[in-house]
Amino acid sequence: MTNNDISLSRQSVLATYFRCMKGVVWREGLRFFQQRGRLIAALVRPLVWLLIFAAGFRATLGLSIIPPYETYILYDVYIVPGLVGMIQMFNGMQSSLSLVYDREMGSMKVLMTSPLPRWYLLTCKLLAGCLVSLLQVYAFLLVAYLFGIELPLLGYLAVLPVLIVTGLMLGAVGMLLSTFVKQLENFAGVMNFVIFPAFFLSSALYPLWKMKESSELLYWLCTFNPFTYAVEFLRFSLYLKFSLPAAGWTFFCLALFLGAAIWAYDPKRGLGGAGRG
Repeated sequence: MTNNDISLSRQSVLATYFRCMKGVVWREGLRFFQQRGRLIAALVRPLVWLLIFAAGFRATLGLSIIPPYETYILYDVYIVPGLVGMIQMFNGMQSSLSLVYDREMGSMKVLMTSPLPRWYLLTCKLLAGCLVSLLQVYAFLLVAYLFGIELPLLGYLAVLPVLIVTGLMLGAVGMLLSTFVKQLENFAGVMNFVIFPAFFLSSALYPLWKMKESSELLYWLCTFNPFTYAVEFLRFSLYLKFSLPAAGWTFFCLALFLGAAIWAYDPKRGLGGAGRG
């Protein structure tokens, strides 16, 4: 085989991989736009917290000057990164819900019988869900801006790569959970069991030093919560700063949860035989 033949063969393989990713992303995008209420539902939850919950606590909950902030800020400004993380977490769970649905309907079997590696197919599915979450996040940030929540202009751009990483990490959590769920109707309970403890036991709503003043145990639970580091990674990037601990733990959790999900979807070794159907 000549060098030209080898080069053409590699190009053909790369084209196949790209076509697969394009197809999975396109399918997820079509599903999102066909579900007209999904964007509205994604915005309602964080906007309720921002416009009602934050308004009530603005005068009663004071915030000291803590990184990445260089001055005192209003409470509604503080919780924006946490609400962005909430959007991504709910979207990751909804994308995983579609995995359970596809498994019940049999379309998951068609995807998994592709000649491409299983890990690549699952990663494409995860990336597709992450890209959908970007639309929801920027729609929320736009609405928040219209209501007077102004962030550094460059922060809207600087947060983009971080949104991809945190979206993949939170989506990987949902993908891993989907391996344990056999029936579609059981997934909602699992979602609530994971989402709300992860959200409340984090720095999304209040700084960790305030949690430490209240309860040492809850503080330590917050420090072991991956969602805390995702929120802090987002918070620092929105203000054009970098937190090495937040970034390191977010990447570590992404590798851990994605690796566990890929392992669990292997019908030979999976936790629940998720990849069988």
